[in-house]
Amino acid sequence: MSIDWTRLHQAAVEAMTHAYAPYSKFPVGAAALVDDGRIVTGCNVENASYGVGLCAECGLVSALHATGGGRLVAFTCVDGHEELLMPCGRCRQLLYEHGGPELLVETADGPKPMAEILPYAFGPDDLSRGREPWTPSTSSSPSATAAS
Repeated sequence: MSIDWTRLHQAAVEAMTHAYAPYSKFPVGAAALVDDGRIVTGCNVENASYGVGLCAECGLVSALHATGGGRLVAFTCVDGHEELLMPCGRCRQLLYEHGGPELLVETADGPKPMAEILPYAFGPDDLSRGREPWTPSTSSSPSATAAS
């Protein structure tokens, strides 16, 4: 699949113009190409209760699922000056969940796979290890440690 990074950048800029950022004055827009050819976008939405603000990537992933789902193939993000902006750690994790290690992220050094942007990522496969009940080993229990 061919990726038109200019078109993605323009879509991110358009999304950024819809950001609600009255507190930080830092509007952000994001755009991604989906495996079926769609482009989905998102913008940040702040809240007076700072902790409940939404990053642009959250809106983008919501738009992905609201319009039929799929896998993210390529992603870009811009600030209020239309400059490239890297996603924060939380958003990298969110993007990894919906695009995997192959998702291409536009960086100042050119597109890079998410595996480079978020090495050693925690993903859905890691949850399968938690399916068996956990039992503490006797050597690591506090009473065993105190007795030694």
